[in-house]
Amino acid sequence: MKLACHRFGSVVKNTPTISRYATTWSSVVEAFNGQQRRVDLCKEDVGLFGVPELSSPAGFKVAQQKALRKTELLVATACSNPPGALTVETFDQLSDSLCKVADLADFVKVGHPDPAFRKAAEKACINIGTAVEKLNTNVDLCMSLKKLLENKEVLETLDPDTRKVAELLMFDFEISGVHLDESKRGKAVSLNVNLLDLNNEFLNGSLLPNRIEKKALPEHIRHLFSIDGKSIQIGSLHADSPNELVREAAYKIFLYPNSSLLHCLDDLLACRNELAKLVGYETFAHRALKRTMVETPETVMKFLELLTVKLSDRTAKDFNLMRDMKMKMNSRSTDLMPWDHPYFSSAVRTARYNIDSSLYSPYFSLGACMGGLNMLFSQLLGVSFQNEQPMAGEVWSEDVRKLAVFHETEGLLGYIYCDFFRRPDKPHQDCHFTIQGGRLKEDGEYQHPLVVLMLSLPPPTHSTPTLLTPGMMENLFHEMGHAMHSMLGRTRYQHVTGTRCSTDFAEVPSVLMEFFATDHQVVRKFARHYQTGQPLPKTLLSCLCESKRICGAADTQLQIFYAALDQVYHGKPQNRSTTDILKEMQEKFYGLPYVPNTAWQLRFSHLIGYGAKYYSYLMSRAIASMIWRQCFQKDPFNREMGERYRREMLAHGGIKEPMLMVQGMLQRSPTIEELVDALVADLDTDTM
Repeated sequence: MKLACHRFGSVVKNTPTISRYATTWSSVVEAFNGQQRRVDLCKEDVGLFGVPELSSPAGFKVAQQKALRKTELLVATACSNPPGALTVETFDQLSDSLCKVADLADFVKVGHPDPAFRKAAEKACINIGTAVEKLNTNVDLCMSLKKLLENKEVLETLDPDTRKVAELLMFDFEISGVHLDESKRGKAVSLNVNLLDLNNEFLNGSLLPNRIEKKALPEHIRHLFSIDGKSIQIGSLHADSPNELVREAAYKIFLYPNSSLLHCLDDLLACRNELAKLVGYETFAHRALKRTMVETPETVMKFLELLTVKLSDRTAKDFNLMRDMKMKMNSRSTDLMPWDHPYFSSAVRTARYNIDSSLYSPYFSLGACMGGLNMLFSQLLGVSFQNEQPMAGEVWSEDVRKLAVFHETEGLLGYIYCDFFRRPDKPHQDCHFTIQGGRLKEDGEYQHPLVVLMLSLPPPTHSTPTLLTPGMMENLFHEMGHAMHSMLGRTRYQHVTGTRCSTDFAEVPSVLMEFFATDHQVVRKFARHYQTGQPLPKTLLSCLCESKRICGAADTQLQIFYAALDQVYHGKPQNRSTTDILKEMQEKFYGLPYVPNTAWQLRFSHLIGYGAKYYSYLMSRAIASMIWRQCFQKDPFNREMGERYRREMLAHGGIKEPMLMVQGMLQRSPTIEELVDALVADLDTDTM
């Protein structure tokens, strides 16, 4: 069995005033640019996401105990019933019961503004996770599934989906060590439980700011950081600062090594390796990549190395463009450093195409972008959004919007909770969280999926709606790609619903949405000035779309470096520090020098959720690129292609082999060489 889980802040209460042009906007646009009706606090608190127990932090313990009691009954049912379809259905009920608590808690522990809720949710995650690890090595439970899979007569009576889910569940048992003797099974459980703690420790530590004495920084830049008494707190790289000294100081201070977190990472990687070896895998990467599109770490490294070779000339050219730009700006140094890459990559685009966010943002109000998504999904998939007023206690912040998602013939598909605005103690991350997976219930009704999209957008003011930069708009489209995968992956079993699939496939729908977000045919349909309603000028639109290629090779090479580092960390133990490995991988796969006394790996939070799978972003981009060019580039609103996309890719969740879904969409299986060529072609082909 596998779980798919992924200070009280002031809430902005002033809402933007809609201009006299507001009557031309659709209802979805108004829902995000207009005034949100306040929840009636006099009504009964229904609890977070409508879960009655979660009207207070203490409710997590109640919900957790309720799920664990139900687990005991379902385990007894699975072990006592004769093998058949009911066996798989019982397992799925078991998975659903635990996931409903764990997945919800996985979001609340990072997204709720109340520390008490976050703490209670974190405890629930650990307790449910511990229970799952014990179930994964429960021999009696495994035997009930094994009897089913070994009974050919019964197996032939099962429909293909039920048979496939049974095989996937058995795979989860096997990689957890159920086949080991009692002593080693106990060791596997212990290692998995230890990993839950190490994952939390590393993830929390990776987000914490670093502090330095105020006097250690030049006086003229201190005010640009957060000052706390006699110290300065630095919680990010300040990569977009035009001040070179600010970027350098932030890089060196934010990435300064934390000895306890270095030990935590060492323990985490050692624990993962020990677990993988214990259950019969050469390395953790081999275990993690089983049943993915690539299958082995050797294939991943072949992909990364081939891509590096193909990009080498383009990457060198990009870095030279950035160095030239740095010299033009009368820099203190002409050497290009890691803290320069994001800033000068953007500066080159701005200089060549005048991609100044302030010119674009008035045309990318949050409402306009949401209206654009609604229009696109309506034409492409027959899907539309409807704003729905949350009930008292259902949401964790007043500014969260609730969208009901409808299909034109199938009716309600599910709900998306839009937690889009910055607030104190909210992570600066763009994420998709599954709160409840879709499945066919025992009574014949379909359990609608619930998801949260968490962004970090500036809140509206009294007179201005939230205005997005082109990058923010692209991120919104990306996360909405995940949401549509969750809504349209209407599988019979929640164990394989929506994004509960191979990681390197799960990113394909979201990355594909980035191509829609930067296509002139799509953008011109929704980008309108929030005050005048005028469309984005053609010159600006042309520059935005064409600018995507600028410094793209260097940006891709940086992702290759991250992916390669992830692979080496999860490969054979190196018997050297993670920092030494970082330095070597940076020299081999990036090109900009390692900065002494820094430990970027301690900010690599993707090591937790994407351990040995960070390559997924690049692999998914390659596949999405092929799908875009072959199926949507000429006509991004093509309903026939949209229906094929849903039928071949979105509908199956994790029930179908990922490469078979790609093959169904492209009508062939791409080779590694073709995937590399697709990424390179994106840098060379005009988007207009």
